[in-house]
Amino acid sequence: MKKILIPTDFSTSAENAAHYAMHLAEKMKANVKLCNVVMVPLDVPLGAHVSAPIVSFETLEHEAEQELKRWAVKLQDLDEPQAASDAFHPSVEYTVGVGSIPEVITNISTSREVILTVMGMSWARGLSKFLLGSSSRAMVEATEIPLLLIPDQARFTGLHKIAFATDLSKTDIAVVHTLAGFARTFKAEILIVHVSEKAPADQYNHQQKIDAFLNEITNKVNYHKIYYQHVLDTDVGDGLDWLAAYGQIQVLAMVHRKHNVLHKLFRGSYTQKLKNRITIPLLVFPPDCGNKPL
Repeated sequence: MKKILIPTDFSTSAENAAHYAMHLAEKMKANVKLCNVVMVPLDVPLGAHVSAPIVSFETLEHEAEQELKRWAVKLQDLDEPQAASDAFHPSVEYTVGVGSIPEVITNISTSREVILTVMGMSWARGLSKFLLGSSSRAMVEATEIPLLLIPDQARFTGLHKIAFATDLSKTDIAVVHTLAGFARTFKAEILIVHVSEKAPADQYNHQQKIDAFLNEITNKVNYHKIYYQHVLDTDVGDGLDWLAAYGQIQVLAMVHRKHNVLHKLFRGSYTQKLKNRITIPLLVFPPDCGNKPL
């Protein structure tokens, strides 16, 4: 049975992401798995004048497990009255891991059953602040399955249009195939978006590249609700910002690979230029997840 993994730190942001994930799970007919990470403290020597309470890992794990149990019951109770009697009701299980957040979550998500990780951004009011967080960058770098990041403001109101930002890389075609399986569940449109900083010098060859990319998608992706839009902007960050604010989309999807747009947004000066108005979920695909079901 496929599962959606929901990492939580028990914050209001994580709770919002868990509610969002439950809505997805109902539609996708997937169960959910809550997870909390007990982080290993850094081995920092304390001076003679400094004291610190010692709490055993067993105590921390027990407390986390009890809180996860409470969350599981709460999510199950919230789901039952909202869903129709004949609808799929996701079961909720939970686990506690010890280590770093990316390491624990990645280890859990390697299970074949886990198809998607959904987590909140407790430190972010928008995509730009999220991108500045080192823990968030580490999760994006480490994930081996699609990762859906939920801003605090986002509420699930259905998925009608999903934008997929691409640099027209051929490997993105396999990812569109995976995304189409996800979109089909919600009968959502997929908007293929190519954001460029300036008009290409060779417009003819650029158009040929676009046509070849779209033709290959038509031939290889069996989904009739796929459209294309070119966003020309002086800055890629501003272009994506505009798309999220005015494109009437519910999710912005991208592939994270070295040297592409998302990598630049996480690593380079683009991060500083993103606005705070992006408040929709960001679906991050690792580069090698194409053609895998979601």
